[in-house]
Amino acid sequence: MRSLNNLIARVRFALTAVTALAIPGAFAALLAAATLAGCAVAQPSLPALTAPAPAPPLPFKGRLVSGDPEELPPAVARSLSSTAPVTFSYQEELTHDEYHLPLAFSALDPVTYIGAPLGDYGVTASATLSIFDGDRVLGDYTAKAHVSKSYNLFAEPTHRELELAARAAVRDRIDQKLAADMDRLAAAANATAANPPAAGVNPSATAAGP
Repeated sequence: MRSLNNLIARVRFALTAVTALAIPGAFAALLAAATLAGCAVAQPSLPALTAPAPAPPLPFKGRLVSGDPEELPPAVARSLSSTAPVTFSYQEELTHDEYHLPLAFSALDPVTYIGAPLGDYGVTASATLSIFDGDRVLGDYTAKAHVSKSYNLFAEPTHRELELAARAAVRDRIDQKLAADMDRLAAAANATAANPPAAGVNPSATAAGP
């Protein structure tokens, strides 16, 4: 809706500019007004990356069997162990999107030349985390986060900048889901530790799933 409103406003401004060209002196006045208005043009930016409170580790240690150990939600990264029986599988996927104002409108709009937004670039990060104890699933979590930033004639965001922000946002959402599920995870891990399956017996045959 915001993009549609911006487009409508630009169309109106462009029509006004075309009309002003036919009136002596009016175009200069219009351009001067646009220049003054440029002082108030705000450039949207990505949310400030404030330092969040450290995510608490999980109530057990686990081995990473799928995923990059350098690109994990903090709660998982703080719970890694190469000898733990519990395993983690973590994956992230990124998709890019973009929106551009039609050149026919932006080229006629005087505010284009003083830094008005011409569109935006966005990145969506999708993440999945699965936690296993043998064949038993202790937890399965998914999250998605989208970030975007506008660009103008003089500057635009980099893909890396957007990707880093999207990855940080989706990992934070995974951490939030883990924190909300911490008590159940601790109970599930303690139940397995108190009643380990007999040798040669499939854990899934002796323990019910979550």
